[in-house]
Amino acid sequence: MPHRQANIEIGLNAVIVSVAGGLPQIVHVNDAKQTGRGTGADPGANAPGEATLDSLPFGPFDPIHHRTFEIGLRSWVENQTALRLGYVEQLYTFGDRGRHRVSGDEGPHVVSVGYLALTRQTPDSESMLSRHDSAWRSWYDYFPWEDWRTGRPDVLDRDILPALDLWASEPPPSGEPPKPLGRQERVRLAFGTGGTSWDEERALERFELLYEAGLVEEARTDGRPAALRRSNLPFLGASMRFDHRRVLATAISRLRGKLKYRPVIFELMPETFTLTELQTSVEAISGRHLHKQNFRRLVENADLVEPTGATSTATGGRPAALFRFRHQLLSERPAPGLRVGGR
Repeated sequence: MPHRQANIEIGLNAVIVSVAGGLPQIVHVNDAKQTGRGTGADPGANAPGEATLDSLPFGPFDPIHHRTFEIGLRSWVENQTALRLGYVEQLYTFGDRGRHRVSGDEGPHVVSVGYLALTRQTPDSESMLSRHDSAWRSWYDYFPWEDWRTGRPDVLDRDILPALDLWASEPPPSGEPPKPLGRQERVRLAFGTGGTSWDEERALERFELLYEAGLVEEARTDGRPAALRRSNLPFLGASMRFDHRRVLATAISRLRGKLKYRPVIFELMPETFTLTELQTSVEAISGRHLHKQNFRRLVENADLVEPTGATSTATGGRPAALFRFRHQLLSERPAPGLRVGGR
């Protein structure tokens, strides 16, 4: 039997995060008009009649013009979005076979290097994004169970936990590789049940459990037996093309963890800001409500900011003091972050 040579393409997926309107927002690509490579969507256009789904921005790596992956990422993001990226961090390499589910498993195998990128929205970014069928969207549209800012999300007790309890009580299918922890223990740790607390950093673990249990639309699309056995699926957030919601969950977990020991939150803030604006941004990313006085005490003890001497009346109330990030802090301490406690 002749050996078939595999064609491999390397692409760069970007989870581009900003905070606006009190929400953690990402750039998403609407695949409805994506038909070619280099347009901002992953290779593999929607087939006729296929549902339109959001994608993460995608750009091919060009080794002729880009010496490194990060240089390539910054180049095509700026060209397509008019956004200048601040903090950039490589997340993971996503290369599982079948991750793009091209009919007949034909075409090149696409390996995507995922990146977390932080930026600030600009006045012209909306119009530039629209030219590339892109826009900003809250990441809680994709993960509604991750937003605890106004209390425990209803979707947990109404849909997620009953379905997971049922799944966890079933015996694993024959041939499934053994895991270090059983299903019930994994649900307990990921979702904070059975006396454990909710850990906002476990966003990826939670999504992977929902996928394994066949509770998200991506599991049905991928042909997971647990999903195909169900007559219907609960609506657990907007689904995304390919494995992009998993990439996004990876970025959320990474950013929430990074927030506690690096001052990355200031990559999302304007040059000057009020402490209320800073708290709102931290809450947006962490998905947790923070006590106002405790938060201010935390910021003061960490010595992360300094007053500018100016005030803001943007809220219409009493003038609020404006602050800026103390950049010299980076040379003073190895891990200057906001160590917000667990729930």
